[in-house]
Amino acid sequence: MKITRALVSVSDKSGIASFARALERQGVDIISTGGTADLLRKEKIPVREISSFTAFPEVLEGRVKTLHPRVHGGLLYKRGNAKHEAEARECGFEPIDLVVVNLYPFEATIAKPGVTLAEAIENIDIGGPSMIRSAAKNYESVTVVVDPADYDTMLENMRDNNGETTLKLRERLAIKAFIKTSEYDRTIGKFLNKEQASDASFSLSLPLVTRLRYGENPHQSAALYGDFDAHFEKLHGKDLSFNNILDISAATNLIGEFEEPTVAILKHTNPCGVGSDADLRKAWDKAFATDKQAPFGGIIICNRSIAEPLAKAISGIFSEVIIAPDFEAEARSILQKKKNLRLIRLATSAVEVRSAIDMRSVCGGVLVQDADVDGEITRNVVSRRRPTKTELTAMSFGWRVVKHVKSNAIVYARADRTLGIGAGQMSRIDASRIAIWKANEAGLSLKGSAVASDAFFPFPDGLSAAADAGATCAIQPGGSVRDEEVIAAANERNMAMIFTGIRHFRH
Repeated sequence: MKITRALVSVSDKSGIASFARALERQGVDIISTGGTADLLRKEKIPVREISSFTAFPEVLEGRVKTLHPRVHGGLLYKRGNAKHEAEARECGFEPIDLVVVNLYPFEATIAKPGVTLAEAIENIDIGGPSMIRSAAKNYESVTVVVDPADYDTMLENMRDNNGETTLKLRERLAIKAFIKTSEYDRTIGKFLNKEQASDASFSLSLPLVTRLRYGENPHQSAALYGDFDAHFEKLHGKDLSFNNILDISAATNLIGEFEEPTVAILKHTNPCGVGSDADLRKAWDKAFATDKQAPFGGIIICNRSIAEPLAKAISGIFSEVIIAPDFEAEARSILQKKKNLRLIRLATSAVEVRSAIDMRSVCGGVLVQDADVDGEITRNVVSRRRPTKTELTAMSFGWRVVKHVKSNAIVYARADRTLGIGAGQMSRIDASRIAIWKANEAGLSLKGSAVASDAFFPFPDGLSAAADAGATCAIQPGGSVRDEEVIAAANERNMAMIFTGIRHFRH
C-alpha cells in the first residue's frame, strides 16, 4: 500500500526528525500533534496540526486530540471495500496510511523515587494506544511503527517498493504494536493494582529470550522468557538447558545471602556445600569438603571474581556450570579447556537480580507469592543457656543456607561452612539423619556445630538427634504445639536455641 499520509505523534523523539524528513521527500503528507509538531516545524519539515485535520481543537489539556472519528475512520476503513469507501467519502474521512506513535513514558515515570499516584495517572496514554490498535487492526492497508529502531527498515521497505510497504512488513509491525500496547496496559494495571491493593486478575507478558532444546526431560518442549540474558552472560560452553537455568537461578538466590567471599555448590537446585573465606580457594575447600560426591555434574557459584588458584581446584571435577562476577584471564584459560563447561558471568548483583515474586504453575492456574526474603530477623533466645558469639555466627551461616534447601531441610554448620545437609525428606528427623550421615561420610565432625531447621521441630527427637551428633546450638522458626517439649530437650542437653519466627518451606 502506497503511503500518502502519515500521523506522527511520539513521546520518544529520537530519530523522528530525520525519519519525517525522509517521508516528506517521498511526498507524504504529515499530520502531527503538540511537541512532535513543534519539533518538526523547527526542522523545517511541513506538518499539519491534528486540529486542522479533524476540524476540532485539542481540548482538556491535550487529553482529547486524536480521539476523533476522522482519525480512527481514516485508519480503520477497509480500502477496496465499496461500502467502506462510500461511507468514508460521505463522512469526509481522509485515509491515513501510516501511524508513527510511541507512548507516554509511564514505566519511566513510576520508576522515579517518590512518584505520586496522580503523576502516574497523568502519564497514562489513551490516544496513543487507541491509534496504534486501530492501525494494527487494519494492517492489510495501514502501517504502524511503535519503535524508533524500525524507522530505517520502514524507509528501506518504501524505497524498495516505490513508496509502498509490503504486507509481510505490515504484519510484523502490527504484531509488535499489539505486544507493545498489551505490555503497556499490563504495566499500568500492575502498578495500580499494587497502589490501590485491589483484587484484579494477575497477568504477565514477557519477551522470548530463546527456545530451549528441551525442557526438564527430552520429551518436553521448553522456552525461556524475560530478561535473563540481561543478568547472565555466557562466556563459554554449550547452550544452557532448562535444568541449567533453574540451577543458575537457585545458585544466584543462595549466593545473594552472603556479603563475605563465598563459594557454593548446588545440584538439582539444592546446596551441596557452602564455604566462606577471604581466600576464595579456601572457601572452595570448605564447600567441597561438605560433600565430595554430589557436586559431580553440579553448579558452582562464587560472589567474587575467579582467579587461577580457584580455577585449578574446580577444574578437577566435572561441573555443568560455573558462575561468577568475572573470570581472570588465567582462570578462563584453564576452565575453557573443557569445551562443554558453561562459564557464566553474573552481570548484575546477586541481590538485585533476585525476583520480587515467585510463581508456580498448578493444575488450572498459577500460584503467585512474594519472594522468600527474611528482612530483619528477631532472634529470640528460648533456651536457658544463651549462645556464644561463635555459636551465633554458626547459626547465622546455617540459617542463610537452610532457606535454600528443599523441605524438610536440616543444615549443620560452623561459622564459615556447611558440614552436613539433609534435603527434601518427608520427616524432619530423616532430614537430620541424612545430614549427619553426609557429614560422617565426608569425615567431618559435628562436635560444636550449629543445626538450622527450615521449619519448627515438631517433636523433641529431631533436636535430640542433633545433640547426639554433637550440635551445641539450634536455630529454628518455632511455632510447634510441642515447643515447650523441644525447649526442655534443649535445656536438658545444655543447648542454646533461637526461635526466628520465620519459616522457610521450599516445596
